[in-house]
Amino acid sequence: MPNSYARRSQELQRLLRKESLDALLITSPADWYYLTGFSGEAGALIASQRHLTLVTDGRFTVQAAEELRGTTVVEQKDGLYRSCGELLKNLRARKVGFDPNQVTVAHCQLLKTAVGKATQFKQIAGLVAGLRARKDPAELTQIRKAALLASEVVESAIGMLKPGVREFEIAAEIEYQMRKRGASGAAFESIVAFGARAALPHARPTAKRLRKNELVVLDLGAILGKYCSDITRTVYVGKAPARIRLWYQAVLEAQTAAIGTIGPGKSGGEVDAAARGVLAAHRLDQYFVHSTGHGLGLEVHEDPRLAKGQKTQLALGNVVTIEPGVYIAGVGGIRIEDDVAVHQGRNEILTRASRDFIEL
Repeated sequence: MPNSYARRSQELQRLLRKESLDALLITSPADWYYLTGFSGEAGALIASQRHLTLVTDGRFTVQAAEELRGTTVVEQKDGLYRSCGELLKNLRARKVGFDPNQVTVAHCQLLKTAVGKATQFKQIAGLVAGLRARKDPAELTQIRKAALLASEVVESAIGMLKPGVREFEIAAEIEYQMRKRGASGAAFESIVAFGARAALPHARPTAKRLRKNELVVLDLGAILGKYCSDITRTVYVGKAPARIRLWYQAVLEAQTAAIGTIGPGKSGGEVDAAARGVLAAHRLDQYFVHSTGHGLGLEVHEDPRLAKGQKTQLALGNVVTIEPGVYIAGVGGIRIEDDVAVHQGRNEILTRASRDFIEL
């Protein structure tokens, strides 16, 4: 994707000129991969208005030389931030931006000491994240593949559910199945929650054994070709009571309403409100304790956020999760999650596992 990297770098350099920045210090591996294709996990990227320079240590210089085109590679000396400071000094950068969510106060002090008083540092968050939020066709293709892989794995995991199996056994099988299908790993620690533990939105797998007449929440994501997917399905082991069926239908209606609201120009708050409005009509909104969704890409949580009060508008190329849920202490939880791409006049559901209520 050499042309894609060049185009992205040019777009960032346009933003630097707009912000009157001589350079931007980039310390997020996802950000520097997006701009250059460097897949190492240690270093920093300095983007000036004309050039990109990667600073990394001796473990990654050969790798960087192999992966990068049009980006200078510098081996750090005497620490990463001191090396970055020396480079910025040599570039005569007078105004340098950095993301305060990524650079600590101690690291910033090292930079200032190395550069000297002639350079001014400006806190500016999310410049690269904003670019990453809008996926190009090649990125969308990769996320589709990751989403299909996750869909296959969640369906496989559902097939393994039977009384007596333990949560961590299902979690281990999920990650094995991801790797077997070509994923480089899990996008996050898989959530496998049985019975009352399904009321914990981020439950970690334990030795709990599955019993008959329990809810099961499976939340998993795969990394394929650097891009993430994220899917959740809820099933019932046994014959579900009427109230469980009603709750599931309410969550499905909420998800359908939120997906139907998605489109260019719609705010994250509007999408969230669509899901909450449905649950409120079912008198279940008090049990919906998290946001409706988040962006998805090189990281499993990216911009934009779909949550109460979010004013940021969706744009063409955004990929977001839609994952309303209800969580009843002592009973369990129900969550349905899919990955959705924003297109003009339509949206595209990337995850393909059935959303029908399943009783095993």
